[in-house]
Amino acid sequence: MPVNKRSKYRGGSRTCGGGTHKNRRGAGNRGGGRGGRAGQRDHRFSHFYLKGEIANGKHGFINKTSVPVSALDIGEIDQMAEALLREGLATREGDLIALDVAELGIDKVLGGGRVTHKMSISAREFSERARAKIEEMGGQTTTA
Repeated sequence: MPVNKRSKYRGGSRTCGGGTHKNRRGAGNRGGGRGGRAGQRDHRFSHFYLKGEIANGKHGFINKTSVPVSALDIGEIDQMAEALLREGLATREGDLIALDVAELGIDKVLGGGRVTHKMSISAREFSERARAKIEEMGGQTTTA
């Protein structure tokens, strides 16, 4: 049968279930002494809140085998075409602008944006929309 803890320790009990009489004495029994993180969500909440170091639990995961891919929309490449010609990163072959985006540090060309220039682009990868937009304008795509 359950026993009420309040009445159980009322009166003669000196330790109230805390072991010896020394065990619940002072701040040392609260944990996190000498710079530890114990109590960061409880009795030391304000310290960690002011420092901006609150970490309540873990969220998500990090894929250790993922490979980052740098990508750029074809619309942004189209907007930069004239500047790339001026800087010597692209060449003009008749009415065609030839460009290797690997020199810009781009791995993949995506299909966002509008294409207004006729371009010949060389890249490691193209999305289907990017390839379709370039070829629709009369340009060429080359996978390196």
